[in-house]
Order: sequence, then C-alpha cells, then structure tokens
Amino acid sequence: MKKGMTIAFVPKQLGGNLYLEAASKGGKGVVEKLASTFKEVGTTDSTDTSGQAEYIDQLTNEGVDAIAVSAQDPEALCSALKRAMDKGIAVITYDSDTRPECRNVFVSPADTDELTFKLVQSLAEQIDYKGDIAILSASRNATNQNTWIKSMKEDLATDPRYTHINLVTVAYGDDKDNESYQLTGSLLKQYPNLKGIISPTTIGVKAAARYLSGSPYKGKVRLTGLGTPNDMRPYVKDGTVQSVELWDPTELGKLAAWTAASLVSKKITGREGQAFRATGGEFVTLKTNGVVNLGEPTVFTIKNIDQYNF
Repeated sequence: MKKGMTIAFVPKQLGGNLYLEAASKGGKGVVEKLASTFKEVGTTDSTDTSGQAEYIDQLTNEGVDAIAVSAQDPEALCSALKRAMDKGIAVITYDSDTRPECRNVFVSPADTDELTFKLVQSLAEQIDYKGDIAILSASRNATNQNTWIKSMKEDLATDPRYTHINLVTVAYGDDKDNESYQLTGSLLKQYPNLKGIISPTTIGVKAAARYLSGSPYKGKVRLTGLGTPNDMRPYVKDGTVQSVELWDPTELGKLAAWTAASLVSKKITGREGQAFRATGGEFVTLKTNGVVNLGEPTVFTIKNIDQYNF
C-alpha cells in the first residue's frame, strides 16, 4: 500500500454526533498506520449542504489524495465531487451515498433490504402486527435515510403480514437532538393511536427514547431503530426500548479509509467484481455501482447490550 498519502474525511456533521465521530476515529487509525496524513473537515450543521460542498472544493484545491464523504444530499455534492475526481483525487462515500457517477466507491454500512427487513419485523412483532406507526428520520435529503425509508415502505406494502399496519407519516428531525425530541412529542399528540416508531438515525432514536422514557407512553408506544449501545443502554434496561440495531461505526470508518487507500494505491478502480483485502485481512468484493458492504448489523437487546462499548 502506498505511503505518505493525505486522506480527508468529510462527515455529514462535525461535533455532537457520536456515530460519525466513531467512524472518523476508525478511519484516522487506519490512515496513520499507513504512515499517511488524516484530515477531517466539515460543517457543524447536518443540513448545510452548500457548506459541505465548499469543504470538498477546499480539499480539492489543497490536492489531497482521497476524499471520503458522508453525503448530506445525493445531488448537491456531485459537482464538487466530480471536480475532485477530475483532479485525480480518489472519492468515496461512506454511510450516506451520492449518485454513483459522483464517486468511485460507496462504503455501505449494511445491505439495505436486510437492514430494513429487521427494523420493520422487529416493530411489527412488538405491536402484534397491527396499528399506526411513524418513521422519525434525519434530514429530508439524507441519501441513506431515504433509501431505507423507501425500502421500509416497500416491505410494509408488499408483505401480507403487515396488512394491518398503517404508516401514518415520516417526520424529519434533521439529526438534531432537541428537534427530534420535540418532534416525538408532536407525533404522539397528532396521532393518538400511534403504536410504534422506527427511527433509522442514532440521534433520532435516542431523542425519541428519552421522550418516551419520561412520559405516560413508556411501554405503550414501541420504538426501534438504529442506535449505538452506549446511547441506548439505559432505555433498553428500563424497558423503554426492546431492541435497536447498528453496525460498529468504528469499523465502517476503518473500511472507508482502507478503501480510499486502495484506490489511491491503484489496487482497485471501483469496478464491479474487484476485490481487495480490508483491515482485518479479509477480502472485500465490489458490487454493482461500486458498492462495498460492511456486513450485517448487530441487534442489541437487554441480553447482549452490555457486551458492546461504542
């Protein structure tokens, strides 16, 4: 692997998002082990797409070797990312994608169908396969969120087991704790027959759990989603939440950095079917449209949540 590279991470948000911070920490460790330089830049607002594009342009002008971005929007970053690729910079997305032509590789946290199947099935079991449910998402333009929401809607519409489950709304808390907390309360007031909430965002699910845990809805309105074990441990233990799921974001960051380094070192180009060794020594194969999957998420329950620390 090439040495002396400069690999830059551009997360959706700097500060206040432990998930993205863990991903950057994992990436930094890999880059430094490769005797290379790690940079991290970005906006503190997860909805500031123009700001994220400006940071990408800044890195392009600096001439970094690779840019790894967790995209706030699938369309708005394309011009900036294409300018980077035109300069010979390797571009990957991680966690949240752009259009395929706007990057070389997307490092996906998990297979979409498998992830959403587990989320819908978990909530369906908890509400006995009937009743009103809502989805509490991040921002309206977040690529990963919209992909998962589309898949969940398809599951609900096509699986006969979900005939009596009614998705009443998709709400957007913009991955902001206070907004997601207040939005949870608004959902419960607006939909008095609500039986459950799916929140496929670590900030949203934690905020919703905090609201439910101190309300009369605790134990009556079910909640599941994507949450870190450290965030969700108290809510799983007090019975507010039965289960959440997630992959290890540190490992996601490691794979993102290793993929970027493999591109810079010309070991891969992003073409389907190419394979390379990841950080643990295992081979990873590129799928259609240059996608690499991290692997299956872990489901955290009261039985196993103390075994994890992230």
